[in-house]
Amino acid sequence: MTATITFPIEAATNIATNSTEHIMPGVTVAMLQKYDVSGPRYTSYPTADRFVEAFAEDDYKLALDQRREVGSAQPLSIYVHIPFCESLCFFCACNKIVTKHHERSVEYLRYLSREIDLHIAHLGSGQAISQLHLGGGSPTFFSDDELTELMTMLKRSFVFMPGGEYSIEVDPRTVNEQRLTHLSELGFNRLSFGVQDFDPEVQKAVHRIQPAEQVFSLVDAARRLKFDSVNVDLIYGLPMQTPQSFSRTLAQVVALRPNRIALYGYAHLPERFKPQRRISEYELPAAQDKITMLASALTAFMEAGYVYVGMDHFALPDDDLAIAKRQGRLHRNFQGYSTQPDCDLISLGVSAIGRVGATYSQNAKTIEEYYDYLNQGRFPVVRGLALTRDDLVRRAVIMAIMCQGELQYESIELAYMIDFKSYFANELALLKEQEAIGMVTLNDDGLQVTDTGWFFVRAVAMLFDRYLQTDKNRARFSKII
Repeated sequence: MTATITFPIEAATNIATNSTEHIMPGVTVAMLQKYDVSGPRYTSYPTADRFVEAFAEDDYKLALDQRREVGSAQPLSIYVHIPFCESLCFFCACNKIVTKHHERSVEYLRYLSREIDLHIAHLGSGQAISQLHLGGGSPTFFSDDELTELMTMLKRSFVFMPGGEYSIEVDPRTVNEQRLTHLSELGFNRLSFGVQDFDPEVQKAVHRIQPAEQVFSLVDAARRLKFDSVNVDLIYGLPMQTPQSFSRTLAQVVALRPNRIALYGYAHLPERFKPQRRISEYELPAAQDKITMLASALTAFMEAGYVYVGMDHFALPDDDLAIAKRQGRLHRNFQGYSTQPDCDLISLGVSAIGRVGATYSQNAKTIEEYYDYLNQGRFPVVRGLALTRDDLVRRAVIMAIMCQGELQYESIELAYMIDFKSYFANELALLKEQEAIGMVTLNDDGLQVTDTGWFFVRAVAMLFDRYLQTDKNRARFSKII
């Protein structure tokens, strides 16, 4: 029996589209305008733009060998980048290969197998993993048989822990209920659907046509299949969007009621991302309209009962992510917020970024170079970073702010043998301005991000970014709201 699916667009009239003075308690339009600036997302610190080519394969192998030597009991996280897409979305800033030739995925699987084998040679087989994420591109470009082969390779080499987070990004245009059933059988327990916007004119402008009915049907199927969590991605600031049209999308998302929502602001950087050159700047909403759309989204999701997890993430109160936030157990890695403990991240595939110990590494960005390294029996690592002591101190501070929204000076002092107030004297002085407008509270023992400040948490963390303070060129980053 198929459940009845409705699309209450008329509910949009209940979602504010005007620039009210107070969006959420303590958050004003003036604050949204003040912090309409660029800044890092802090999925790592230092950020990936600081990676250097001097860090290469030998450095990465050393990091893997050191993990094995110390016998780390902490489970691994694994990310697999699958770059293929059948069609081009004009807003996309991901590393992808647009093709309808599905035979290319067969070859890519062979090289992923080689890369897995190289890791096992250094880590040893049977390493436990508690988190797996397939991203892209479109991981569902792979056929069911190819996804089965990939998961078989991973399960042959690693031990999947019970209760782990095993997620995959899904292009709604590439799956049906039968395919979702197969994903569940493979062990995936979390899905992320790329929606972006339900408005037909916006979809046409970004070259991604997918009817709302299709997404509603898939989410309904995912619930019947008992996936632990379903996420929906949205983007505001796309061409042809208006506050009114986006409010209709918000009403539909509220009716859809996914477990999690990721709300991103579109960053128009055509000089860096070639697909974006197909977007006319004249069709982009004005800055004030973007702020209005963000304000409407904050109001709509909070009134619908979602917990604001941080930055651009929302979750229902009973979702693991919301629970982790309440309990102070949030962590952050290259895939965003996570409930899993801070752990090493093994990343596989072209352009994938990983972390092992006090190092970051990134694979070759072109598939030809990626294949060439593996043909030589080498890890395809082309750049990365070995963190300095100052990097480690600041990473601990920034991640505490980004994940827990608070910082106890003593914990940093004991871990890194510093006097916090002396070490960060300049940063604490800058925090006074944020304290004055209600974003943080400061005391002798630490700092606390307020409920208001949590909406601008990147702005708080940015004060501790040594690289950012010496380099004022932030145009390469997305807007922080």
